[in-house]
Amino acid sequence: MLDARHAFISAYLKGAEAKVVTPDHVARMAKTSSIRDALAIITDTDIGDYLEEVPVKTFNDLDEYLWRYLGECFAHIEAFKFLPGDVLKVLRAYIVRHDVSNIKAALHGILTGKKANLIPLGIIYNYGLLDELSSAENIDGIIELLIKCKLGDYASVLKEYNIEEGVKSRLLVEAKLDGVYYNNLLNMAKGIKDGFVLTKAFGLIIDLTNLQIACRAIIDEVGLEAAECMIAGGYILSAEVIRELLPLKLSDMPRRLEDTQYRDVAEEVSSSYNRTQSITSVEEIIDKYKFSLVKGILSPRVLSPLVIAWYLFLKELEMRNLRLILKAMFDNIPLEEIRQYLVLS
Repeated sequence: MLDARHAFISAYLKGAEAKVVTPDHVARMAKTSSIRDALAIITDTDIGDYLEEVPVKTFNDLDEYLWRYLGECFAHIEAFKFLPGDVLKVLRAYIVRHDVSNIKAALHGILTGKKANLIPLGIIYNYGLLDELSSAENIDGIIELLIKCKLGDYASVLKEYNIEEGVKSRLLVEAKLDGVYYNNLLNMAKGIKDGFVLTKAFGLIIDLTNLQIACRAIIDEVGLEAAECMIAGGYILSAEVIRELLPLKLSDMPRRLEDTQYRDVAEEVSSSYNRTQSITSVEEIIDKYKFSLVKGILSPRVLSPLVIAWYLFLKELEMRNLRLILKAMFDNIPLEEIRQYLVLS
């Protein structure tokens, strides 16, 4: 039976959920003419209150504060004296996604010879080794660092595959890193209360991630070459089913997914791409479906460790939207031009 500790963290996180940036905030921000006016619109939110007094001259300044804010949110939760163990498990497993992003960025930096710009979150950051990762000159240096940070399963991927063989090998390594991350999430979910619900949410995310890989592979005309990039552990679509989609045309996918809940996704992706010929439309549409499906599963949950999973998902989405909005404003791009890239509740 859940105790008072779960009741407390559930109430805290649901209270924090009520203070995130909403579509109404975004609509009002679109009517402002300066960064300060835009930030004034969101002073009734937690992140807006945080940003109210920070000195901002460039987007990079603001971006640094945005990441600092998100890191402080996570650290504040982890510091609660009586935080339930299963909540802490979800938090620590989930935020490794930033380590995966940073590893990918560091690998790209090695290939291009440019120092990687990394996110100040995750286990590597907590070890104080983010600068070392950013400055890594070769794969062996990254592997050694990952072992120091007890991220050996990711180091094993880098040992097995050679990213210097070309774009295909780099994409395969990135997919394998994602696969390790999701496998660890699924294993973590097995050991917590209501873990079967969390497993479903992660499984749906894997389904849609694989569907996105398949759509892009079809558009790029690489088809079956993308088969090795599929992530195991989907909820409805096994990696084998996704592989069967790879030889198809984009317009054939809705029919092949007729008996699944992803038919509408495939239909919208196909229609949008045919209309715009923009490959970014695939990510935009699938991200919105991910949010809708995860919200339906996790958002209603209270008095459960699942409240932390929904909070993390929501806060990172808030961060993504704000970074897009504020970058557009610094670049003098009307918000209407980037609205399609936003994922709003």
